Amino acid sequence: MDRGLWITWYDLPSAGRADYLAWLHESYIPEIAQRPGFLWGAHYAAVADKIPTSRTTSTMDPDVPTGGQYILMFGAEDAQVFGDPVPSEINADLPVESRKMLALRIAERVHLMAEYGRVDGPEAQNYKSGLLPANCVQLGTYNTPWQNEEELMAYYAQGRLKNMRVLPGCVRTRRLVSVAGWAKHGVAYEFTSLAARNQHFVGHQEHDPKMAAWTKAMGPRLTHAPGSSNLVQRIWPPMT
Repeated sequence: MDRGLWITWYDLPSAGRADYLAWLHESYIPEIAQRPGFLWGAHYAAVADKIPTSRTTSTMDPDVPTGGQYILMFGAEDAQVFGDPVPSEINADLPVESRKMLALRIAERVHLMAEYGRVDGPEAQNYKSGLLPANCVQLGTYNTPWQNEEELMAYYAQGRLKNMRVLPGCVRTRRLVSVAGWAKHGVAYEFTSLAARNQHFVGHQEHDPKMAAWTKAMGPRLTHAPGSSNLVQRIWPPMT
């Protein structure tokens, strides 16, 4: 299983973007994904017109980078794979030309996360790309005071994840905790398409009064990373 995720949020300038994307997709991702313990690499672009599922409060900490035009993810057997060498060491050891490409990233934020819970949705049985994240991903990363964490775990285990098991269009849902990075908590919802997400996920809790009330109570106690929840579509490998 792919229980470890290396996730990078960032922006890009217009100048040099096409060259960067060609390099990332044709060279960087294939090379990094072949490292010991790595299982896949995937690159996503933000959805321009996001239909929100709920109101969120974002951190005002100026030290937290705000990038979000793109999300690059690598999956590994577990998060410990990212410890020797750590991602910054991997990138520092690249050739000069590759480091110049990496330097184009703006407002880059990196998380190393461990998956501690997963449920498959009804589309998992028809999904042909294995562990690779699906075409459309909604990725939330946030903090909450420790006093809320037991209730937060119950919220997902007793409600949200059960709903995702039967939600049309859902491939899988991953619950995450941070090994390194600003946000301690994360959740990744994977959908067959943006249209499926918009049709079935947006507003789905309105039919479950308990979950709706729980979400209303829990939401204000979460402080999200900039742009969270991020809604993105896969651009590499191409969507299927």
